[in-house]
Amino acid sequence: MTDPQTDPTAPIDGLSHVHGPDEPPLQHITIPALLRQAVEQHGSREALVFTDAGIRMTYAELARKADELAAGLLELGVAKGDRVGIWSPNRCEWVLTQFATARIGAILVTINPAYRLAELEYALNKTGCKVLIAAESFKNSDYLGMIRELAPELAAGPLSPVRLPALRYAVVMAADTGPGVLSFETVQELGAGADTAELDTISAGLKPEEAINIQFTSGTTGLPKGATLTHFNIVNNARFVTDRIKLTEADRLLIPVPLYHCFGMVMGVLGAVSKGATMIFPGEAFEPGSVLEAAAAEHATALYGVPTMFVAMLQELDQNPRDIASLRTGIMAGAPCPIEIMHRVNRDMHMQEVTICYGMTETAPVSFQSFTTDPTEKRCTTVGRVHPHLEVKAVDAEGRTVPAGEQGELLVRGYSVMESYWDDPAATEAAQADGWMRTGDLATIDTEGFCSITGRIKDMIIRGGENIYPREIEEFMLRHPEVGDAQVFGVPDQRFGEQVCAWIVPATGASLTEDQILTHCRGQIAHFKVPHYVRIVAELPMTVTGKPQKFKMREAMVQQLALS
Repeated sequence: MTDPQTDPTAPIDGLSHVHGPDEPPLQHITIPALLRQAVEQHGSREALVFTDAGIRMTYAELARKADELAAGLLELGVAKGDRVGIWSPNRCEWVLTQFATARIGAILVTINPAYRLAELEYALNKTGCKVLIAAESFKNSDYLGMIRELAPELAAGPLSPVRLPALRYAVVMAADTGPGVLSFETVQELGAGADTAELDTISAGLKPEEAINIQFTSGTTGLPKGATLTHFNIVNNARFVTDRIKLTEADRLLIPVPLYHCFGMVMGVLGAVSKGATMIFPGEAFEPGSVLEAAAAEHATALYGVPTMFVAMLQELDQNPRDIASLRTGIMAGAPCPIEIMHRVNRDMHMQEVTICYGMTETAPVSFQSFTTDPTEKRCTTVGRVHPHLEVKAVDAEGRTVPAGEQGELLVRGYSVMESYWDDPAATEAAQADGWMRTGDLATIDTEGFCSITGRIKDMIIRGGENIYPREIEEFMLRHPEVGDAQVFGVPDQRFGEQVCAWIVPATGASLTEDQILTHCRGQIAHFKVPHYVRIVAELPMTVTGKPQKFKMREAMVQQLALS
């Protein structure tokens, strides 16, 4: 366990350049090997609990169920290196798919449950998914209906759908899936009773440096990019994240954050497995009452969330008190934490040892994290100190490392940096140089090595912990025949931190309304990307060189809406 007193991660030579400690050592293992270790050491211990579904499994049962699914996928012709998409809220099938694909070296493509038709089509085609595993529906999203709309040919058998040419099978978590779509249970049954020798042979041939996960993260170029992560990336990051919160096999980790994101699948699932801890999932999506009920009933000791989730839980706790005194630690990430919220989480939720962390999908994800012993003020104003085996520096516009305390762009180098953006060498080259990953985030690193995020070079909006990239929404809006120009930016919001705002210039001769823009977006892009505010304008503020001035648009909206 890293001790901040014996291993201070202070800047080198007075510059904003820090090295993480060399202990504990990196593990050169794969995800199947990580799960095997957990089974050998904690096989009879409870591995996971899905409170809403009434599901409980030990580590031995989890491994057996994952093996059945892995064998079933082999029966469908899935092989090492093939891409398998998972499109679902937090369900037991998600976790089984995570370990089943890793067992046979298939690359898991995580798809945001909020994605709609256009986004799903792009993600599946960009990665060439051979199989898509999906929930039947979630909230107001009819997944099965959207799959059939994109790939009606599946009803005739494993053909190549015109719009999804790589897809061979759709597997849906439902008893009655209709023609051409397999049920999850059917695939599981295909592998039931299978000899694990073949699986063991495949797993033994996997290398930690091989890709095992693709997670989509949008970019300023518009379309989402597939950050390609290896076993080595995410296994070790999961270990170090849970080291910082002192997680052990005695802990019960409550995971209300989404599995499709690194927070859920890496920091949550793999982090718990690396320690033999119990994973508790309180529902398919975050609902404060359900989380608190699960914390009380399951005697959770650790809890993950973004600040807006903790605010909602504190409000729920005020209205309906629960006994959650078992809580001790956890992680708050995704956005800055107001100090008054931290004080209440420490006091009212008993999480004296909650930590803050910072990272990005491309770095698997965490680079900085506070220690449980750091002062509250440091845990609110900074994102902690650098993780083991990583090197981070802050540089100016010319790439020179800035003095400690001065602002610069964060660059990260080490074991956690992604392999590439899937099938996008130009974007990979633009993001990486000499092993350094450009984060696009502005930050300062103080003389003790604490890092504070001060801004974003990238024009990104953070709404309730969701990263939203304006260019992606702008390009989608420009598909509307009556839109001449579109500019999307964030405006302050008390609940979510920021809300999406769009200024639209109609095409020549067109007559657009705000409702037409919203109708164009709904059902096609994720709900959190749909603009909260839309304004139809005759022109945009521009620089003398013709570049839109978003800061002027933002200032005008703030004044118009009387926002602070």
